[in-house]
Amino acid sequence: MAKKDNNFAFIDGQNLNLGIKSLGWKLNFYRFRKYLAEKYSINTAYYFIGYISGNQPLYSELQKAGYVLIFKPTIPDSDGNIKGNIDADFVLQAMLDFSTYNKALIVSSDGDFYSLVKHLYQSKKLLFVMSPHINTCSSLLKKEAKEKIVFMNNLQNKLSCKQKSTA
Repeated sequence: MAKKDNNFAFIDGQNLNLGIKSLGWKLNFYRFRKYLAEKYSINTAYYFIGYISGNQPLYSELQKAGYVLIFKPTIPDSDGNIKGNIDADFVLQAMLDFSTYNKALIVSSDGDFYSLVKHLYQSKKLLFVMSPHINTCSSLLKKEAKEKIVFMNNLQNKLSCKQKSTA
């Protein structure tokens, strides 16, 4: 990608976290942000996440790494699990910024973003869908993103917290 590209990433934080965790490794947020900038010319990386007051150290780390945090209030579900559904905010931000970016990188495996991915693809504004795990990625996303889908299964050596930095 040329330096003149002005691409944005829209990251489903919970989906990314759970997907990487299911692969058995922990994401280094600094390395991931650098990877997005260098490989995909991502200037702005929105990270959508449910707000929990006890997670302030995580939020500070994400901001230091260069992410723009978009918080969603959280509520407990019927089982008492904390839920911070970010889907509507994610889609809204992607559309509010639509004229601002050249291309959008969607980081999620969630089929709820099917319509957004379809619109971005048809508008030639979809850079890629980056899914944490091929096995948990929605078949709707795989179908709609067509050749513009990448999986994070093989990125452990580059982006894991356990690896020494070679980037």
